[in-house]
Amino acid sequence: MPSLKDVKLQIAGVGKTKQITRAMGMVASAKLRGAQNRIERFRPYAEKFGEMLGDLAARTEDAAHPLLQVHKEVKSAVIVLLSSDRGLCGGFNVNLISTALDLARARTDEGLTVRFICVGRKGRDAVRKTSYEIIESYGDAMGSFDFRLAARLGGKVSQLYESGEADEVYLVYSEFAGMTRQIPTKMELLPVTSAAKEEDEGKPAAECLYEPEVGVLLAELLPRYVNVQIYRGLLDNSASENAARMAAMDNATRNCDELTNSLTLLYNKTRQAAITNELIDIVGGANAQQSQ
Repeated sequence: MPSLKDVKLQIAGVGKTKQITRAMGMVASAKLRGAQNRIERFRPYAEKFGEMLGDLAARTEDAAHPLLQVHKEVKSAVIVLLSSDRGLCGGFNVNLISTALDLARARTDEGLTVRFICVGRKGRDAVRKTSYEIIESYGDAMGSFDFRLAARLGGKVSQLYESGEADEVYLVYSEFAGMTRQIPTKMELLPVTSAAKEEDEGKPAAECLYEPEVGVLLAELLPRYVNVQIYRGLLDNSASENAARMAAMDNATRNCDELTNSLTLLYNKTRQAAITNELIDIVGGANAQQSQ
């Protein structure tokens, strides 16, 4: 049985750990409110942007823009992996990395050369342990980012696709579906597919007029579409990370409370055993003196 001093030191250590986890949970909660507001404001815009671009793309041929063209020979793929810079957020990073590596293995099995662009230190460190090449990596970027990061990533992947260095581009991120639900998501960024809409019989298709002509609009909007989808992924990922970290810290704080209770019970038992042993020694000494 451990000594009273050892148990007291353990209780004090658990108490300090609880203070840390509670503080980290409060910080994550404050960050989550801001990240949740950002993604909730931006998501309708990104969805409408995608719908409008799908309608535009359906009105023109694939050859109207390089980002619409499907390469005849698919030899290489690029995966943009979004993760976090710090840990202590449960299975958040593990799920993202597993999704990205499963996708990479599936494309590799089909004969493609797979390369990565990593945003976040956790994803970068995990990919470095594999045989896949990292084209670019952005560490310490998820704590504070804006649309310029999305524009930089979008410009890079668009350049790779237009030059033929990449025949497919995928985005792997965690979709924020609620405080307790974050969904690892893989999205095909390039080529941009025209979402041909199947209209029900008897329902007339909505007629939209675009100015200037569709080709000019596509040349301007397609690169922006890629940037918008990447920025949406960054916002989703940020909200999911903070929600996962807040939940993990709440669980850790509850575990500290349970461990403190069990250690306190052990301390009381140890103290009671020490008192009992002292009483036995006193009674034994008294009996020995009486017997003399």
